[in-house]
This record gives sequence, C-alpha cells and structure tokens, in this order.
Amino acid sequence: MAVPTRATRRLALRRGFLAEWAALLFLMLKGYRPLARRFAAAGGEIDLVMRRGRTVVFVEVKARRALDAAREAIGESKRRRFRRAARAWMARNPWCADWTLRADAVFVAPGRAPAHLVDAFPLEES
Repeated sequence: MAVPTRATRRLALRRGFLAEWAALLFLMLKGYRPLARRFAAAGGEIDLVMRRGRTVVFVEVKARRALDAAREAIGESKRRRFRRAARAWMARNPWCADWTLRADAVFVAPGRAPAHLVDAFPLEES
C-alpha cells in the first residue's frame, strides 16, 4: 500500500470536511439541531452531535465514491473509538442523562443525496 502524500491527505481532509457540512445541512433539514462538531476525546472523535426533541444523536459521517463503500467503512475499531468519545461527551453533558442516546451514520457520495442510517450501531458494547 502506497504512503499517502501531503497533497493526498489534504484532499482527503477537505473531502471529509465538505461531507460533514453536507451531512450537517441534511440533518438540519430533517429537524436536527447541532450541539457539537468534531468532538474529540478519549482517543475517539464524533463528527457531529445533534439533537432532535429529547434525543441526542452521535453521528459518524463517511464519504466515499459510492454509498456502499461508505457503509462498509465503519469497522469495529472505529466503533470502539466512537463509543469512548460518546461516553466522554455524555460525562461532560450530564443534562442529557435521561434522554434517548443513539449512534447514527450519514453516508455521502458524489452526485447522490446523503443517506442517513438511524441507529447505525449500538452505543454500548455487546
């Protein structure tokens, strides 16, 4: 596997940033309101933390050339890091302790509307 160049990494970061904005706007049109973006803690990162009613949604955004490839990009190690970051966010925001909490995913591909997968994976490890 080739080592990515600085330009390749920069392009990937830009695509990821644009995908996060697309996901944010898409979710806002569905009635979600942002609480945090790019929250990082405990060795993990959450792209978006959103609220809708009394539900806090931790969102992983994946951008790939095809939606199917984006769906396959959330592996178990990513889920573990995501869960740790979600627990850290909840510890810093105790006001939501009795709210519904869930992990969603938004998949973004060029020329396609974002795909929102509700309850993409459990927040608690099985």
